[in-house]
Amino acid sequence: MTSETLPRAFVWRRLHSLMGLWLVLFLMEHLLVNSQAALLLGDNAQGFVRGVNAIHNLPYLQVIEMVLLGVPFAIHMVWGVRYLFTSKFNSHRSHGSQPALPYSRNRAYTWQRLTSWILLVGIILHVAKFRFIDYPDSLNQGENSYYFLPVTIDKGLYTVAGRLGAKLYSPDQITQAWKEFEDRQDEQALVAASKTFSETGVYDPQEEMILTSAQNYQQKLQWLKVLQKQEIGQHQVVAVAKDFGTISVLAVRDTFKNPLYAGLYTLFVLAACFHGFNGLWTFCITWGVVLRVAAQQRILRWAWGLMIIVAFLGLASIWGTYWLNLRT
Repeated sequence: MTSETLPRAFVWRRLHSLMGLWLVLFLMEHLLVNSQAALLLGDNAQGFVRGVNAIHNLPYLQVIEMVLLGVPFAIHMVWGVRYLFTSKFNSHRSHGSQPALPYSRNRAYTWQRLTSWILLVGIILHVAKFRFIDYPDSLNQGENSYYFLPVTIDKGLYTVAGRLGAKLYSPDQITQAWKEFEDRQDEQALVAASKTFSETGVYDPQEEMILTSAQNYQQKLQWLKVLQKQEIGQHQVVAVAKDFGTISVLAVRDTFKNPLYAGLYTLFVLAACFHGFNGLWTFCITWGVVLRVAAQQRILRWAWGLMIIVAFLGLASIWGTYWLNLRT
């Protein structure tokens, strides 16, 4: 008996398909969480905050993101780029220069490739913006955590930040805070005194008071240093929140109040939804989930229905977070 190995290209195509299914599930979860910043009116985006905090507080989050998102995205994108450079479109009129097959599924194939370009650029820019450029600085001090992010001032920012429990600091307030801190010479003396203590193994109430005060002073110093290092642009303040979900909703709000960003993300979301759910239908055909033509048509209608629902959630998060729910 001889065994035949599967062609490498076949294995990669199937792996590309499986990773695509996983990314569709992620897209649904991602837009469902994001939509809670817009659709739950009067909730102050608490559904969004809870969802983001639940994810952010997962143990070994960076490993999870790398394995469950980074690897699937890399596999799907690398093989997808290969498709982009080897596939040819023939669903449009060619005036006789080449075969033209203007059928609906052939047009869908063309749009699948075109949306791939949008997603390739969009995903890179999206990750760059929210994971690097606009990613908040953090500071952990015992049981307390603080997250810092510059945001642009608008008329409703102060009331929204107040409802969310975030604090806002202008450049003048930061300067004043430093001045007041530097005037606390008594606490500076306590810090100096604490450095002279040696471990005796004997409890001393006075030593406890001095060490506690010195630690509080050092924590305040760390907090002010992180606050001061924020690069504040014109018409900006620094938002400080005690959880990642709150600072994230302020970052999303700050992004989507800009019509240019809202427009670009609209294109991004529509491309992602079409690409994902057209790919979901293709997945069902490729893996033999549905074989009969009638069943394939039913699955196609289900895929379009899911696409519309998920696209609505995505567009709601873009146009509703600031303009509908958290404007004032």
